Amino acid sequence: MGFKEDFVWGTATASYQIEGGAYQDGRGLSIWDEFSHTPGKTRFGDNGDNACDSYNRLEEDIMILKGLGVKSYRFSISWTRIFPKGVGEINPLGIAYYDKLIDSLIENNITPFVTLFHWDYPLELYYRGGWLSEDSPKWFEEYVKVIVDKFSDRVQYWITQNEPECYICNGLDIGRHAPGLTLPRKQVIRAWHHNLIAHGLAVKTIRDHAKLKPFIGIVSCGETPMPATNNGKDIQAAIKAMFNKNDGATTNLSFGDLLDPVILGKYPDRFISLLPTDYKKDMPIIKQSLDFIGLNLYTGFYVKYDERLGYVRQETLTGKEETSVEWKIEPKCLYWAPKMVIDRYNLPVYITENGLANNDWVCQDGKVHDMQRVDFMNRYLKELLVLANEGYREKLAGYFHWSMLDNYEWARGYAKRFGLVHVDFTTFKRTIKESGYHYKKIIKSNGNIL
Repeated sequence: MGFKEDFVWGTATASYQIEGGAYQDGRGLSIWDEFSHTPGKTRFGDNGDNACDSYNRLEEDIMILKGLGVKSYRFSISWTRIFPKGVGEINPLGIAYYDKLIDSLIENNITPFVTLFHWDYPLELYYRGGWLSEDSPKWFEEYVKVIVDKFSDRVQYWITQNEPECYICNGLDIGRHAPGLTLPRKQVIRAWHHNLIAHGLAVKTIRDHAKLKPFIGIVSCGETPMPATNNGKDIQAAIKAMFNKNDGATTNLSFGDLLDPVILGKYPDRFISLLPTDYKKDMPIIKQSLDFIGLNLYTGFYVKYDERLGYVRQETLTGKEETSVEWKIEPKCLYWAPKMVIDRYNLPVYITENGLANNDWVCQDGKVHDMQRVDFMNRYLKELLVLANEGYREKLAGYFHWSMLDNYEWARGYAKRFGLVHVDFTTFKRTIKESGYHYKKIIKSNGNIL
């Protein structure tokens, strides 16, 4: 059978990782501007001031997308390009940039998927309390209202937030991402709660004000727990690990910690003592009707059933293949994660990120021969295809390869390359890689060449 006929093939980026233009046309500062300019926080002190310079190369990048044959493009809007101080005065040049981007995509038959928040939180609002402030959901709501007013006459697909689990854990708990904090558990979960209220208000705002019929989702991430065997008990162990973790960690957030509150309206039990005492009054806001779930999937781990704990994690063999960011190559995560999520929530699923960090370079023949990424893509997509053929075809909505361009990879700087397109970070020259041409063939065949 294969993927359904209207399966969405796309690629994805994020504003701070590709745009550059950090001080152009009235953009305000985000927490990543401050964090990346703080000595010792990023590899070699790399920052996103220029990134891929996509802000100044919009037309070129649209033509590259068209050349890749993608049907959709997932990008995020820079909150501080719209509101330099996070709220208050709107920057018309920021609106104009995204107007041009959206119009150009549509003119080239590429459907825009807009992510409203991908980690670049306004610096001014951070110093007013950030996600710890009870006002933070309202700040986000004000921003979303403007975005919907300006762009919903052309945009139908909306993602409220990208990987809030990762943003909260890395930024507020272990401090390796902006804003670089190591807060007590209770404060981390308070910020998490406010973040989910903001998501709920965003969904309601889009529903109430969108000019075109909206399709709304949120993007979750994590390592995928996979059963060590096909034994029913091991499968149940993987499900438990996916949605009801037993590791005792309140701040190591993952799939069920996000999706259960926003879809089922309930928090994991281990959070209850850390939440505000009146948290239940917020659950009707947090729980909103969604049209799809986005999953960012790269790797996984195996679990076995344990009578006392429910599951135990199996150690991966030494020497297992890894990407250049030391993530184990586990293609079956593209089978198990969407399967478990669809079974639990009965919503369509987009793979909103999946890709390989590799050490790519332009060879003497002027080409980038990234055959490891081609192999990675084939292995992972074949597992998604297996799932489609096992009765999940209609619920598997699409796949977005991460990333369109080599980009600023957060605290890792520019050393780790995820792109289908190579970027020379000195000249900003773009070179489509072998994987980009291969992905185009996959898209053209709707996955039938896998």
